This record gives sequence, C-alpha cells and structure tokens, in this order.
Amino acid sequence: MTRIKRGYIARRRRTKIRLFASSFRGAHSRLTRTITQQKIRALVSADRDRGRKKRDFRRLWITRINAAIRKGGVSHSYSKLIHNLYNRRLLLNRKILAQIAISNRNCLYMILNKINPESLPESLPESLPESLPEALPEALKTPQALLRINGGFFYRTS
Repeated sequence: MTRIKRGYIARRRRTKIRLFASSFRGAHSRLTRTITQQKIRALVSADRDRGRKKRDFRRLWITRINAAIRKGGVSHSYSKLIHNLYNRRLLLNRKILAQIAISNRNCLYMILNKINPESLPESLPESLPESLPEALPEALKTPQALLRINGGFFYRTS
C-alpha cells in the first residue's frame, strides 16, 4: 500500500487554536491539549464575567446614588427614591441617575424636589443653578429639559 500523507486541515485547526492562546504563558501557549483546555476555560470565564460586570456596575450606580442622596441631607434613602420615581412615572435608569449625582448634583436635587417637595434640604436654592445661560428659553429651564441636555433618559408615561 502506498503511503498516505495527511492534509493541512488538522494543522490549520491547531494553528487557529494556537493563535487564540498566543498570549498565554508557558505550556498553555505551546502544547495543543493544554491550549484546548485553557481556551475552554477562558471562554467559560468570559461568559460568566459578562454577567458579573453588569451586576457590579449596577451595584456601583446604586451606591453612588445612595451616597449623593445621604450626603445632601435628603430625608429618604435610595429605595424610597426609586419607589417615588416609579410612583411619579419618572423612569430614569440608575446609570443616568448616578451620572447626574456625580456631575450635576443640583439637577439631582431638582428631580428630588419634583417627586417629593419636602425632601429638599433648606440650604439649596429653590431656583435653577446660576451656571445656566440667561438666554436659555423658559421651555429648557425645566428639570426634564436639563436631563435631555445632560444626555439623560427622561420620559413620562401617562
């Protein structure tokens, strides 16, 4: 019988796996069986940590919102804030609320004043912040328009 030479298909498959593991250290980037095991392990970790990243960011946003509310001397906690937001049908996601809490705290206090007038501390002014230009039309001086200007998601369902 004549000798049968193997084709390039198996070599191409192994090369493709080696390219995936080229940044791994030691035998994890050199030996085919170990590369295959480490590739499976890496993909499992990546899949698991995609969900974990979402969870971690949500926890961070909640912590930032809660800290901003409590630092301002506002009378209620994070859970009461979210409850009041849903009761008033002001649907703001936590990411945008956290950004507002960090970058523009006066806007956050205007939102709090909108949902619960007693919750605003006495030290804050009742009017808009002075940083707004005077030429701004009256329609844009509402908290809703300010949120649109700041890139937030603000919509009312009723």
